[in-house]
Amino acid sequence: MQSNRTTYTLLVREQLLTRVRAYVQLMKFRLSSLVVFSAVFGYFMAPNITGFDPVTVVLLALGGFLVTGASNALNQVIEAEYDAQMSRTQKRPMVIGAISPTEAVVFALIMAAAGVAILGACFSGIIPALLGIIALLLYAFVYTPLKRVSSLAVLVGAFPGAMPPLIGWAAATGSLDWGGWVLFLILFFWQFPHFWAIAWILDDDYTKAGFKMLPGAGGRTPHTASTVLIYTFLLVPVSYLPFQAGMVGGVSLIVTILSGLAFTGAAWMLLRNLDKKAASRLMFGSFIYLPVVQITMLIDKF
Repeated sequence: MQSNRTTYTLLVREQLLTRVRAYVQLMKFRLSSLVVFSAVFGYFMAPNITGFDPVTVVLLALGGFLVTGASNALNQVIEAEYDAQMSRTQKRPMVIGAISPTEAVVFALIMAAAGVAILGACFSGIIPALLGIIALLLYAFVYTPLKRVSSLAVLVGAFPGAMPPLIGWAAATGSLDWGGWVLFLILFFWQFPHFWAIAWILDDDYTKAGFKMLPGAGGRTPHTASTVLIYTFLLVPVSYLPFQAGMVGGVSLIVTILSGLAFTGAAWMLLRNLDKKAASRLMFGSFIYLPVVQITMLIDKF
């Protein structure tokens, strides 16, 4: 009897863990966490924030995480049919049937409502909540279906992708002034080389599912690599804006410009070599560039 009870308990525990893992995958937990970091970064860059309030930071992180998780869940619901066609997404919970479409939609709506409620009730004004709603709608219902229609989807997706620091700024100030838009622009232009590097590596997989992620219609071509180079280089002049706006000092200006030039160098190597190895270096460069710039700006401010 005791053995049967123990077996039953272990079985229930394993089923529960499997369920939890499916929901974590549905939210894209790691991606959502990175988005939250950018929102908290935007909050601390606001001029009226001079100290650390743990309750406020936790509420901002939680609100941003829930809205982002809801966006990612809806994205997987809409794309389940196409995720099944790609090697890297064939084991997502919607594809393998770990979570039903109805269950996923209800889960996403609950997260979205809770996240928007937190952003709307716990900060100055309703701007953070409105930005969260706009980001969710653009990502799930414009960017997601547009990926199979046009490569302009990356441009559209860059807008909700750049919202987090603007949401953080608005949460601190209650406004959408120039400083918040400067942080928005950095993240906006960063996304192009980041996503196009990934799309270059996974172009065969994306093409199989009908996704048009690389700029133009030619796939891995010199034209595509040239476009990536141009957008990456734009981060260099954008790097001057925080200094010009009085948000940071000279140290941050130097670091961000050098980081932008190094990032541009990786994009130049992609144009020169036109291979997956160069695209991988550009992708990893994007992972390094953003935290280096954001952390440097925070250190310089405080």
